[in-house]
Amino acid sequence: MTTQAAPDVTAGASNLPWTGRFDQLFINGEWVDPVGDQRIDVISPVTERVVASVAEAGREDVDRAVAAARAAFDRGPWATASLEHRLEVMHRFRALYADSADTLSALITHEMGCPISMSPVIQTGTPLAILDAYLELALEYPFRTIRRSAKGGALVTKEPIGVVAAVVPWNVPQSVLMMKLAPALLTGCSIVIKPSPETPLDAYLVSELLQEAGIPPGVVNMLPAGREGSEYLATHPDVDKVAFTGSTAVGRHLASVCGQDLKRLTLELGGKSAAIFLDDADLDSAVESLRYLSLRNSGQVCSLKTRLVVPQGLKDEVLDRLTALIESMPVGDPTHPVTQIGPMVTQRHRGVVEGYIASGREQGATVVAGGGRPDIDRGWFVEPTIFADVDPDMRIAQEEIFGPVLAVLTYRDEDEALAIANNSDYGLNGAVFTTDIDRGLAIASRIRTGTVELNGNPSGFHAPIGGFKQSGLGREAGLEGFDSYVEPRAIGLPADYLSTLTGETTK
Repeated sequence: MTTQAAPDVTAGASNLPWTGRFDQLFINGEWVDPVGDQRIDVISPVTERVVASVAEAGREDVDRAVAAARAAFDRGPWATASLEHRLEVMHRFRALYADSADTLSALITHEMGCPISMSPVIQTGTPLAILDAYLELALEYPFRTIRRSAKGGALVTKEPIGVVAAVVPWNVPQSVLMMKLAPALLTGCSIVIKPSPETPLDAYLVSELLQEAGIPPGVVNMLPAGREGSEYLATHPDVDKVAFTGSTAVGRHLASVCGQDLKRLTLELGGKSAAIFLDDADLDSAVESLRYLSLRNSGQVCSLKTRLVVPQGLKDEVLDRLTALIESMPVGDPTHPVTQIGPMVTQRHRGVVEGYIASGREQGATVVAGGGRPDIDRGWFVEPTIFADVDPDMRIAQEEIFGPVLAVLTYRDEDEALAIANNSDYGLNGAVFTTDIDRGLAIASRIRTGTVELNGNPSGFHAPIGGFKQSGLGREAGLEGFDSYVEPRAIGLPADYLSTLTGETTK
């Protein structure tokens, strides 16, 4: 395995853009000082030093932001604007975002250690693709339909749900934010963005881009905050909907507290996704695809395929190829263009990942490759690790590790392969590898997950994304992605008046 020394980077925010904004919050279209003096330090996972410090929002700041969003929704022009106008503003934002993509990619690499070899793809390229899909699908979404029946006729409209609290994680902050921001704004909602304490810096730039694009004051607000501020925002009585992406444990808690007020809620949570290798799989292409499908962002993505379910007769061949794969992935400085595995986001998270590696050993699994720390002086690195002889009920096969750790499990027939794949509390993603597409499709249809990728083919952002079981509630992306940001309203109308309505979809 190739390793690279961590760089000797001088700590401090002086080399970062927008440092003057880091002392402020974005509320009601302006950069304002927080009420208190609490700070959030952003620590480089490579140098282990503070690289920036931002203002931390307190309760009074949350109250100000929600009040601005509430007023903008109840009395401002955005909620009642035409779709054409919203699209015009969002296309301007799209152009500004594309112009800033390189800066955003570097900034996120700086914040959380995503290798720069991948940041332009997953940290800014994917958000742009998500935004493009929503801009296209908004023209197809049935905001107004006519429904007729023997008992009456109605104009059914999809009304913006109101004030949205968007709670964003650290691993792919812009991709997750765009999943929430684009449908919220296109449907006419107002939004309060709460970035992760680990990665607040990119949210500053995006707030400025939205302001420059012409989003009216109060429609978008941005508040870095810790756990207490996040929960206060999510449970605020003037917030109509919470859109959360993160761990299942936190999602379960949010569902409980939001349920007290019947607050609308979407959750995109954890995963422990399985990739089934059928006996006719093209192992060269299948294993190579795992470079992205299982190990991108240093293993810190919820949809990664971290359980590899292979026929007993192919076990040794797959393990040999997997070992060669990780040996071809340099570990080290994420700003170096050849690096493919960077650090874990925090020292604490590295400890969690290493705890799972220790658990795998203790429960009898075999470390085939990795299992330790690379020879790098500083930074929160772990070696990409492959386990064999994994029982389906071991912790490393059941719990989300969120690091570059893969478990190889074997099966005797297709029914056992499916039983292993479905033996999980999660149901976010999955994969099937085969040269027989019809056979693969039949297997994919029996995997209890929201997405299944056949031979590594992505479903794209015109399709819904979300999970079965404990992987979440609701869907993002696709036409279904708009559904969580609207409330349907039926207006009963005389039949002769309904006939005068033109340009509406009839059902």
